[in-house]
Formats: sequence, C-alpha cells, structure tokens
Amino acid sequence: MRFLTLDVFTARPFGGNQLAVFPDASGIPEAMLLPITREFNFSEVTFCYPPADAANTRRVRIFTPGGELPFAGHPVIGTAAALALHEGALAGATTGRFLFELGVGVVPVDVRVEGESLAWAELSAVKMPEIGPQVPTLDTLAEMLSLETNDLVGGALTPQAVSCGYPFLLVPLKTVAAVSRARLRLERWERTLAKSWAPEILVAAKDPDGGPQHWRARMFAPGINIMEDPATGGAAAAFAGWLALKEPRTDGSFAWSIDQGIEMERPSRIDIGADKSNGAVTAVRVAGRAVTMSEGRLRLA
Repeated sequence: MRFLTLDVFTARPFGGNQLAVFPDASGIPEAMLLPITREFNFSEVTFCYPPADAANTRRVRIFTPGGELPFAGHPVIGTAAALALHEGALAGATTGRFLFELGVGVVPVDVRVEGESLAWAELSAVKMPEIGPQVPTLDTLAEMLSLETNDLVGGALTPQAVSCGYPFLLVPLKTVAAVSRARLRLERWERTLAKSWAPEILVAAKDPDGGPQHWRARMFAPGINIMEDPATGGAAAAFAGWLALKEPRTDGSFAWSIDQGIEMERPSRIDIGADKSNGAVTAVRVAGRAVTMSEGRLRLA
C-alpha cells in the first residue's frame, strides 16, 4: 500500500510533527489500521477513502498509536498538503479548498502549493469551543507537571478544559522557562486525569520574543500513547477558541501564533485565529506548512 510521510507545521525537513498518509486506503483491512499506525510510531497516521458525498474531497480517518480520533489538526493539514502536492487533488492549480469528511463532520481546508514538496494549509473547525467540567486545582496540576503552584497563571486565565472537536486541558503558565521545565508525572496523571473529560494537557506561556500575540507550548497525551507531541493542531484549535472567549472585544477577527516542539528538537510553528460576533465565537482556524519527507509502499503480507 502506497504511503507518503510529511513533517507538518514546519517548512523545513526534520522539524514539526511527523505524519504518514495513505492516499488510497480502500484496500487495507480494517483490522490492520491500528497495527499500521503503531508500525510507523508517529503521533498520527491518516487513511484516505472516497467521500460519502461526491461534493467532498475525501473521507479521512485519523489514528494515533492509541486508537482512532474524530478530529486532529496536524493530520488534516498534512493530508491536505499530501493530496495537493502528490495526488493531483488541485487539478493543476496551486490553490484551492478541500472538504474532508471526518468524525466531527465535514472540515474545510484551504490549500496553497508553495514548492515541489512544500504546501500551506488552513483548516476551519466545524465545532466551536465547548467548555468542559471543572478541572483539578492549581496545586494538583502543578504537582502533576513537576512545577510550583506559582508557575501557573490562575485568575482570568485559570486552567480550563476546552474542545473544538477533541478535548484538551489548557494550562497557562507564567513563563516560557516554566513551559520548558514541565515534566508530566505519569502516576499522578493516572490518578487524576486519565479518565477525565480532557486527559490531554497543553501547557502554554506568552513568549514576548515572538511578539505580543505569540505563545510557547507543549502537549502531553499519555492516554493515546503520545508522551509528548511536537505540534498539536487540535489543541491549537481549542486554545484559539478559548483565547477568543477570553478576548474582551465582542466582535472582530483575532490571530495568534504558537511555537511547539522546541524541547523535543522538532520546532513547529502553528498559526491560529478566531472570529467573534456579539460575544460568541463564530470561527476557529488552524494553519501551517508541511513538507514531504518520503514516499514508499508498505507490505501487508
């Protein structure tokens, strides 16, 4: 079965988040999807199929080593880049829009080819931010992350569980240094968060070196067999929606950027945005680049 691999949320090889894409997975037995994903040992692998609705581009299934996800950002961005660069999905054009059938619904993705193996893509979330149940105390979260309680922001930016298609626990920290120091204590995570509504944790801090709207982040997801992720589009979507909710202006378009993967030596850049109207979040966007790394065939037998 033919596959492509890409580095996503980067314009340079050996950065960003790795992804394997099977452009036509129709011949792969259902029981092989998870073993194939574990064979690659990337954060995610996508499997593409003909769409249920001919008006759409592909049906896309997303797998982590821990199982299938209804939505994730870096697989959507990377799959769009793969189809644009190598599958003729833009029919010879350099820009266009794909419609991907995912577990959360039909996700629009704008695509632009920028080179022989480089493309930019931006997804629009189909689910606006949903706030989850109460989260653990600052003391509990600090201990879980091997930090001091005063490393966490609290107040108006106290940790919150948020979903824009997949839930994450967002934990704002005061400094980039605290983001780098964070170490997830697995036994405390298992006791406190493993069975919660949002067991995956995004820690983030404002990074003034990148400008007033720039953040540094890390994401820990042991529940789906990802101890740390170098770039997490689903978490970035939830974060964008949450930042928009916290924005005091009731109307307008807002934009931020996130660096992730620095501590893993896989630097990633994620651009996020959101729109508000009359105080409600009406749009959430996640964008970035992806570069092709390899092409090959996987033997199933």
